Formats: sequence, C-alpha cells, structure tokens
Amino acid sequence: MNFIQNFPFFSIILSMFSGIVSSVLCPKAARWVNTFLISAVGIMSAILLGYLAQTGESYTYMMGHFPAPWGNEIRAGVLEAGMALFFCVIMLLSMLGGHKKLLREVEYSKHNLYYILVDLLLSSLLALIYTNDLFTAYVFVEINTIAACGLIMIRQIGRTIEAAVRYMIMSLLGSGLFLMGLCTLYDLTGHLLMSNIKESVAQLATQHEYTIPLLTTIGLISAGLAIKSALFPFHSWLPDAYGYSTVSSAAMLSSLVSKGYIFLLIKIFYRVIGFDIIADSKVINVLFVFGVLGMIFGSLSAIRENDIRRMISFSSVAQIGYIYMGFGLGTQIGIVASVFHILSHAATKSLLFIAAIGLTDVSNGSRKFQDLTGAGYRNKIAGVAFTVGSLSMVGVPIFSGFVSKLLFAEAAIGDNMKMMPAVIAMAVSVILNAIYFMKTVIRIYVPEHREDCQVITMKSEKVYAVTLICFIVLNIFLGMCSQPIVKWIESGLSMFG
Repeated sequence: MNFIQNFPFFSIILSMFSGIVSSVLCPKAARWVNTFLISAVGIMSAILLGYLAQTGESYTYMMGHFPAPWGNEIRAGVLEAGMALFFCVIMLLSMLGGHKKLLREVEYSKHNLYYILVDLLLSSLLALIYTNDLFTAYVFVEINTIAACGLIMIRQIGRTIEAAVRYMIMSLLGSGLFLMGLCTLYDLTGHLLMSNIKESVAQLATQHEYTIPLLTTIGLISAGLAIKSALFPFHSWLPDAYGYSTVSSAAMLSSLVSKGYIFLLIKIFYRVIGFDIIADSKVINVLFVFGVLGMIFGSLSAIRENDIRRMISFSSVAQIGYIYMGFGLGTQIGIVASVFHILSHAATKSLLFIAAIGLTDVSNGSRKFQDLTGAGYRNKIAGVAFTVGSLSMVGVPIFSGFVSKLLFAEAAIGDNMKMMPAVIAMAVSVILNAIYFMKTVIRIYVPEHREDCQVITMKSEKVYAVTLICFIVLNIFLGMCSQPIVKWIESGLSMFG
C-alpha cells in the first residue's frame, strides 16, 4: 500500500488526538495546535487529491487490515479528498476571521474548550466524508452533533443556550430516525459496510423482496439526515443557532456541519442503496417538494428580518432547499448541481457571516438594518466582501452562485414533470434573494457621517482583511473555473458507484 493512502486515517486520528492534547494546554497553545491541525489535514488532503487524480481510481483502507465483516473500512476517492480539502480551507478561514471576536465573546478560561470542540468537529466531518461503514457514520454523526451544540452554547448568553437546546432536540429526532433506518437496513442485509449493503440491496431489488421495508428504510434515513441538515420545515433551531453564536461558529455551522450530513446522504444514495433504486423509490419526490418549499419560505423569512445575521441565517434555509431540490430531480446532473452548490454555499455563507461582523462592529455593535447605514464606508473591506457574497447569492455572473443556479436550471430542463415547478421556484427565489441582499448592500452604502462609530481599516485588522480577501478569491475561483470543478464532481460520483 502506498504511504499516501494512510492520509485519511491519519487525518481523522490526528484531529481526535489534537482535541485530547488541547484539553491540557493553555488557550494560546490550543489555538496554535488547532491551526496546525487544520493546515496539516488540508495539506494531506491536497496531496491525496493529487494522488487519486493521477491514479483515477478510489481505494479502500482496512482498519487493522481485517477484512469485512470483522474490520472497519475507509474509502477514498477524488470527491472525498477534494471535499476534505475544501472543508479545511473554509474552517481555517472561519477561525482566522473570527478570532478577535472570539476573544471578546467567550471567556478566556473556555478558549481551549472551544478549540477542542473545533478539533472534534473536524474529525467528525472527515469521518463522514471517508467512512465506508454505516455504524461508524452514525457514531460520528453524534460526535458532530455534540461538537456543534457546544460551539453554539459556549458563548453563554440566554439566546445561545435556548438555541443549543432546540438544536439538540431536533438533532436527536433526526439521529433517532437515522438510527432506525440503519437498524432496519442491517436487519434486511446483515451488513454494515456500504459496499456489502449495496450488493444485498441490489439482490433484494432484483428479486422484488422486502420492497416495503426497503422503502421505509430509505425514507427514515433520508428524513433523519434532512432534519439534521435543517431542511424546511425542520429549520426552527437554525436562525438563533447561527445568529447568536460566535462568528467563527456561525461560519462553520452554516457552511460545514449541515453539508457533512448532506454529503453522507449522497454517499448513501450512491454507495449504499444505489441511485437507480433511490430514483425508483419516489422518496426523491418528497425531497423535491420540501426543497422547493424551503427555497421560497426561507427567502420570505429572510425578507421579514431586521437583524443582518438572522437574515443570513434564514438565507441558509433557502440554499439548503436548492440542494434538496437537486436531489429531487433524480438525475446525475441534479446531484452534480447539488454538490457544486455545497461548495458555493459554504464559501459564500462563511464570507457573509465574517463580513457582517465587521459591519456591525463599526455600527456600535448593532445588527439592526437602520444602524448599519454607511457601514460599508466605515469598514471598506467588510463592505466589499458582503457585496461580493450578496451578488453570489443572487446569482450574478463570475461568482459561484451563478454557476450553481445555471447547473440547477440545466438539470431541471431535463425533467418534463418537474421542470416548471423547479424553474418557477428558482426564479421566485432569485427575486427574493435580490430583495433582501441588495436591500442590505444599498443600506451599507448610503452615505452617513457618524462620529460615534469607529472606523476599521485594512491596516488595523490585517488578518481579518486577508481572510475576507481569501474568501472573495475563493468565490470568484469557483465561479470562473467551474468547468474543471464540475468534471471533478462527475468523476468523484462515478467512483462512488
């Protein structure tokens, strides 16, 4: 075995070990360990991506070299390695962009706990990306939930504690449904490894056996992960969780946590059940309906908000709706569009949260729209960054959001039954996005001289400014270099099979 093939295992174990080490370190040392960890995992992921792109094949890594059914497995392909690299980039930028705010919002004695939670969050996301064992996936789904809950409530204000409790309740409901689906699937097939399950499921489908239990299993797993990823109408916990947690937490929760669950669902569709069986089960029709509803009602809720961070949070409901609408189209290009939108939304939503905190800081800490007047002049880099993120969300060319919407439109045109609802929903959603995002952009660039507010320059906040510039470059890169990225996604999905 090539040494590079150990990198997924090293990444997961290193993340968990760093969390343990950070528990006995001072906060400053824990921060440096966390930064080193994310950077090291990102570098290993990049090297693995180059190796897999060169070989053109995925591979299976047996834990302890024990074969199934005794051993556990990791499976890596170009899509998994690329997604791990992308998640590391987003997490690193989110931590850097929100570091100074973290110092003010979280007690110093709890800083090392914060970095422990981030380490555990990274390990769980990597495990969801790489694991080839469904029960292992469930274990790390719970680790992900606990880490995310801790990141929400560590700020220790009333709204974050309430948000964490609501998040835990909804997450436990989703986890329960997911576990019930796994138990039923294990009862039907007798396997926990994804590839083994797929063989048994294909045999059951060919022989037309256990049709109703299999359909129920698909429904339970899909519903559980949809609830955990805040698909409408299971999103009630999301606005407070994103809106009142620390800015780094909000950026990571909105861009990474829900995407980890969605990526696991894609793996289950392709690698566990088989996409042909999923399409025939009609479960995707339910996902399509809720996805379309999320696109509309998430945007309507965002329009009614007078708080910039809660507005961005409700926008996430609409964007998650886009992803599930792509699933619901039941085609390869629909899944490709959804995967690309995972990247686009992660890059853009983190950018918006990090930029928004810069705008509120120069508005006496107020997040109300009327107090943000002229904030784009008082913090120029935050104003530019928020404008770029808004244009991407609306779908303006050269930005990543435009490519997402173009891919969704192409996927919808190929389905005669769902074309009209999908196209109409996208048109309405784009208009609604333009209303609340452009309203905010206009507000922050309305001239207003206020002597009571501080002015932040790029020289005074160098790390913050560099972080926003990196996010802007990443967004434009996704929008301008979309063709190779789409081919990478298609190649990765073909390896899933």
